[in-house]
Amino acid sequence: MLRGDLDDSELLRTATANTDAVIHLAYRHDLGQIGGAETDAKAITAFIETAAGTGKRVVITGATISVPDRAATEKDELVPAGPIAARIANLRNALAAARSGVQVSLVMIPRTVHGNGERHGFIPQLVARARATGISAYVGEGMNRWPAVHIADAATLYRLAVENAPTGSVLNAVGEEGVRVREIAEAIGRQLGIPAEPRPATEFGMPLGALLAGDMPASSALTRQLLGWNPTHPGLLDDIELGHYFE
Repeated sequence: MLRGDLDDSELLRTATANTDAVIHLAYRHDLGQIGGAETDAKAITAFIETAAGTGKRVVITGATISVPDRAATEKDELVPAGPIAARIANLRNALAAARSGVQVSLVMIPRTVHGNGERHGFIPQLVARARATGISAYVGEGMNRWPAVHIADAATLYRLAVENAPTGSVLNAVGEEGVRVREIAEAIGRQLGIPAEPRPATEFGMPLGALLAGDMPASSALTRQLLGWNPTHPGLLDDIELGHYFE
């Protein structure tokens, strides 16, 4: 094991040179949108420049995008816009490297990557808020949808990406195309024995409030067809009902 951080570009280059492939999972959320994206850009550059000409595969992590009135697919253009514009630009630069022959692919993870042991994502945040307020809250009617994937199924897709993903491919790690946010709140409420009720998005702060209000389904049909990926672990609502988020 080699310990380091995203700020140490030389260490990242050394690690890339001495390994068979790279899966880039880390991100500095504590630096804000701009600082996090700048650090990410330097890390991606280190991975790609070191892997160039070696045949080593580099798998970069992004987030599934939102498309009006339908589920996002792997073919949708990554447009640098809004608060995450800089991070999307990093993904576009990675794909540009793929067009130059570096074996780069993207794995786009959904808003919720769930499973036993997950303690820092949006579901733990919602559980903590529900405990503190006595209400499992959602925004509006709660009919908007979040895509989701079990962490074990996501891990399988990363392995398949390293083994078989075509250069320049965009893969959606989506086990469920869209789970209604109200149903998520109701499942949390059942486990805690409290009601699920609507609250204004402003009560949640950013970015959680905006995410709770957004409808952002995503499809993984092309990913499944391309790599034979078949998610088999519990869906999000079933996983919440298992109780490990409340231990």
